[in-house]
Amino acid sequence: MIRLDGVTKTYPDGTTAVDDLSLVAPKGRITALVGPSGCGKTTTLRMINRMIEPTAGTITVDGQDVASMDAAQLRRGIGYVIQHGGLFPHRTVERNVMTVPLLLGWDRTRARARATELLEMVGLDPAMAKRYPSQLSGGQQQRVGVARALAADPPVMLMDEPFSAVDPVVREQLQDEFLRLQRELGTTIVLVTHDIDEAIKLGDQVAVLRVGGRLAQAADPATLLTHPADPFVADFLGRDRGYRGLGFTHARLPIHPETTTPLGQPVGSVGDRWVLVVDPADRPLGWVERERVAGPVTKDDLALGGTLAPVDGSLRAALDAALSSPSRRGVVVDGDGCVVGTVRAPEVVAAIERTERPDAPDESPAPAGETS
Repeated sequence: MIRLDGVTKTYPDGTTAVDDLSLVAPKGRITALVGPSGCGKTTTLRMINRMIEPTAGTITVDGQDVASMDAAQLRRGIGYVIQHGGLFPHRTVERNVMTVPLLLGWDRTRARARATELLEMVGLDPAMAKRYPSQLSGGQQQRVGVARALAADPPVMLMDEPFSAVDPVVREQLQDEFLRLQRELGTTIVLVTHDIDEAIKLGDQVAVLRVGGRLAQAADPATLLTHPADPFVADFLGRDRGYRGLGFTHARLPIHPETTTPLGQPVGSVGDRWVLVVDPADRPLGWVERERVAGPVTKDDLALGGTLAPVDGSLRAALDAALSSPSRRGVVVDGDGCVVGTVRAPEVVAAIERTERPDAPDESPAPAGETS
C-alpha cells in the first residue's frame, strides 16, 4: 500500500505543484491519477520514488517512510515506466530488461532467464532480445519498458503516460495486456494519464486532481461516473459520463439466434436484408446486404462496421455493438470470438431502465440465450 499524508511540493519560485495531498493507493490495485495540465500528476508520481523531494508531508510504501530509505535502493525496488519506454538506446532489448536485476546483484544467467521470461510475458518474440530500441516500433518499445519495470519483481510500479505515444489500436492492445499482467502479478500500481477513458478502463481507483495539486475526488470508476463530487469533477469527466458508466453495469439480455453465411457461400434471396458472414470457425467477419450479393460472398462484399459484445459483457458493450452494426443487431461472441447470437438496441435500453428502476417488471421477450 502507498500512503500520502499531507504531501506538498512548493518550488523555490513559490509555485505549488502539489498542495496538501492525502491519498491511499491500495495494495495490489491500480490507482490512476488524472486531471488537467498543471495539476501535479507527474510530480506526485515522482515524489513516491523520491525523484522529487516533497516540501512537506509523508509518503509511505508498505508502512515504511520513503524519506528514511536510501533513494537509489528505493528506486531499484519500484518499477518505473514512462512515455516511449525510456530505454537505453545503446543497449539491446535483453540488456535493457536485465538492468535492474544486475544492479541488485543477480548473476547474468538468472537475469537473462528473467528477461526472456518477461519478454514472452509482454507478448514479444524472444528473437527481439538482441535488437536495439531503434529497431522496434513504438508499441514494442513500450512492451520492453513494462518488462524492464517488472524485471526484479517489484511490489510497486509507477507509470507516467505509458501508452500515450502509440496509435489507438496498439494502445488498446497494450492496455489489455497490461490489465492481464496486473491481474496475474498483483502489483500495486500508480498510473498517470491525461486520458479519462484510459483511467476508467485501467484504474481500480481514480484520483482526480485540480490545478494546483489538490485532490478533488478519489473513487472507483463506477462511483466517480455516477456520483461526481462537484461541478469540476463532472466537467472533467465529460458530458457522456452516463454512457461510460454503462461499462460497469451488467444485465440479463435476450440473445437472439442469428442466421449466418460462411464466406465464399451464396446468401440466397430469401430472408432479412442484412446477413452476418462468418469464417470456418464461426467467427464474425462482417455483414452483407442480401440484394447486393449475386453470388458467393467475398471479402469485398463485407460491411465491416459494428463492434462485438462479449457474452458476459457490459450494457455499454451491448449497446455499442447494436448501434454500430449496419443491421442494428449487435453481434455477441463467446470467449473464443465465435458467434453466440445478436442483441437489439431497444432491449438494451429497456435493460438500462430496469437497472435504474429495480422494481420494474422484466418485459423482455423470452430469450434464446442470455448475457449475464
